Amino acid sequence: MIPYGRQDIDESDIKAVLEVLTSPHLTQGPAVPKFEQDVIRHCNVKYAVAVNSATSALHVACLAMGLGAGDWLWTTPNTFVASANCALYCGAKVDFVDIDSRTYNMCPVALEEKLIDAERQGRLPKIVVPVHFSGQPCDMRAIHELSKKYGFGVIEDASHAIGGLYLREPIGNCRYSDITIFSFHPVKIITSAEGGMAVTNNEKYAEKMALLRSHGITRTPSLMTKPMEGSWYYQQVELGFNYRMTDLQAALGSSQMSRLLHYVARRHELARRYDALLSDLPLITPWQNGDGHSAFHLYVIRLRLDQIQRSHGEVFEALRAREVMVNLHYIPVHTQPYYQAMGFAVGDYPEAEKYYAEAISIPLFPTLKESEQNYVVETLKDIFGA
Repeated sequence: MIPYGRQDIDESDIKAVLEVLTSPHLTQGPAVPKFEQDVIRHCNVKYAVAVNSATSALHVACLAMGLGAGDWLWTTPNTFVASANCALYCGAKVDFVDIDSRTYNMCPVALEEKLIDAERQGRLPKIVVPVHFSGQPCDMRAIHELSKKYGFGVIEDASHAIGGLYLREPIGNCRYSDITIFSFHPVKIITSAEGGMAVTNNEKYAEKMALLRSHGITRTPSLMTKPMEGSWYYQQVELGFNYRMTDLQAALGSSQMSRLLHYVARRHELARRYDALLSDLPLITPWQNGDGHSAFHLYVIRLRLDQIQRSHGEVFEALRAREVMVNLHYIPVHTQPYYQAMGFAVGDYPEAEKYYAEAISIPLFPTLKESEQNYVVETLKDIFGA
């Protein structure tokens, strides 16, 4: 069985976790700040807040930026539901912007058109969440210019994208955004088993997110509403959450960070090989924008259904039947029953829906063997009758 994604754990990772297991601190110790500093150095950003998932990071990021009842958050329909759900957690409303037909990211042209219409209606977004789908960065410079013109904040959902570049600078430097979010789920570029992180150059946002991840409780005198009563003293000053990352997870994440660039380079090697091996088949391979260097979390093919004798679903199931465990990223969020109950409908975002009807994520991970990659390609050829 060949999965679409898989973590890579080596002896250095195991040693790092064992060191924490035999230390005094399994949580709230030194490993989390170290992991945060590792990501800060890589991204060339000022602050990092590690949490237990990218979903938690999105939630506290929205709260730190003041998203609440009556506000709008816009994101892309081609994402995991967390990119939209984070608004609902805050009592805000959600809307979507259709995708670019080549990058599968939020389309800046569609965004501008929607902003022009929203300004007329008096319902501009407070926050826009572009998602760096599959690791390829969005057109952040264009989105940033629109944010200045229309007055919204920007949270980059870079769950797929740590290790990638935009305009030759690391994704996560927040040059064109307020906050950037990373995921460390096992199928992502690096893993901390479960975990996420929010990075920012804004001290107030960082302070607020750090407060919210741990029940809204602080021991920092400057954040308290009345003086310290003793060394035991703490105050709850916000309604926060238990979103902390453990030292075990952080130690694994720090160890993995040492191989981040190797992982991204290997993903590119495999992607180039797929490009060559699949070039004669009735499908579209991932297009890469010259402004960015993708982290290549996913390798998504799009079927030319008018050139094959099988449906999208038949190809997908035929691959799985032969133990190529492909996946589909993503079912457009607006077509989910929960969102349709809010009034969204099939047909609202046609480019995302067309993409969904043709897309399949095939196996890509650093330890994928060339023999396994060959098997994936030969299985596709056989299914197509090529």
